[in-house]
Amino acid sequence: MCWNTSSAITPVGLVLRGPATHKMVRTLGDAADILIRDWPSDDGEEYVAAVKACVDAISGQIAPEQFREALLRAADEAGIAALTVVAH
Repeated sequence: MCWNTSSAITPVGLVLRGPATHKMVRTLGDAADILIRDWPSDDGEEYVAAVKACVDAISGQIAPEQFREALLRAADEAGIAALTVVAH
């Protein structure tokens, strides 16, 4: 398992509610942590799909970029602002 794999995943900034308002997703491990600890709702279809995609990406069954797309759909479903981070 590659918990800290960041290759081929464009970083995403998330604006959440509560004490952890701004989070940066750079790795699959970051994403798993946010989905488990900080996500505002755990019952949306896109959320469930993102959790499954995260597990699939960690286990190498799908590309990290496919997971990223699932994460963006889950953020949209939950009303979380998601910002693509562009490096200079």
